[in-house]
Amino acid sequence: MEPVLPVEIITPEWAWGGSSGAGVKVAVIDSGIDADHPQIGGRISGYIGVAERDGVIVFDTDPHDDAYGHGTACAGIIRSLAPDCELYSVRVLGPMLMGRGSVFAAGLRWAIENGMDVCNMSLGTTKREFFAVLHELADLAYFRNVMLVTAANNAPVPSFPSVYASVISVASHDRKDEDLVYYNPEPPVEFGGLGIDVRVPWRNKGWLTVTGNSFAAPHVAGVVARILGKHPGLTVFQMKSVLSALAANTARTESAPPSGPSAD
Repeated sequence: MEPVLPVEIITPEWAWGGSSGAGVKVAVIDSGIDADHPQIGGRISGYIGVAERDGVIVFDTDPHDDAYGHGTACAGIIRSLAPDCELYSVRVLGPMLMGRGSVFAAGLRWAIENGMDVCNMSLGTTKREFFAVLHELADLAYFRNVMLVTAANNAPVPSFPSVYASVISVASHDRKDEDLVYYNPEPPVEFGGLGIDVRVPWRNKGWLTVTGNSFAAPHVAGVVARILGKHPGLTVFQMKSVLSALAANTARTESAPPSGPSAD
């Protein structure tokens, strides 16, 4: 395993210089991805549609579209930061951007068991009955070095899996810099990514300007993919250390912008 530099001397050049995310498998667990959108460019490495029928979880590997637009937005953000990563569409949400917790868990399990390096999860659940199964899966991902990048709830209510220590939990900042990451010293939200007034691709080759933690998470997922493209052996623990070392509001940075991550 490649050693990680002391955090006080980690730089963006060391972390991702020259990396485009090539060779890194990124699952977007969401509403699907519109492969025909110019921002995606038809480059989807795999599809898995997850559904529950008569109490049985079923998986469909045929190409699918985006049922809402949300997944395309997240995939487009990741593609802008790590243009050569391998995108996988794991569709667990339907046309109303709703889904079953059991389907969400099955999609996450599929991603962990099928060799994904990064999972972007701009979704979560507040239902306590899914706390245990999602916690188990988050821990499984942690021990297999699968980076789960999760969006915190936009409302001041805990959601799962974003509150678990084994994930990379993200809320929004408003600085217009896709690379900019903040560190939050008061978890469970640990990091901040650009998530306010973000122009994103949408279904049917459209574009929208959106706000929310959903769009902050893929900014961090894209940075994570770029870092893994250069340092493929990093563990989740090491990745969090690298992200905190690169954060704009750490004491060792030259300038610390005034606003930090927010879950509003």
